[in-house]
Amino acid sequence: MIRKFHRWTAVFFTITVLATIVALAQEDPVVWVSYVPLLPLALLFLTGAYLFTLPYLVKRRRRA
Repeated sequence: MIRKFHRWTAVFFTITVLATIVALAQEDPVVWVSYVPLLPLALLFLTGAYLFTLPYLVKRRRRA
């Protein structure tokens, strides 16, 4: 479930980055748009860190 959420968050992050590039390339850019990708980026970091540590957590549980 986490893996699927991580993948869809990556898709959403990519879309927000592309939208930000387009928005900032306008003649009169809206600067707050540059903060939009930060939420999916934070979610990607958290889920990615969990998925990265998951094999180590499983190994630790097996030993105990």
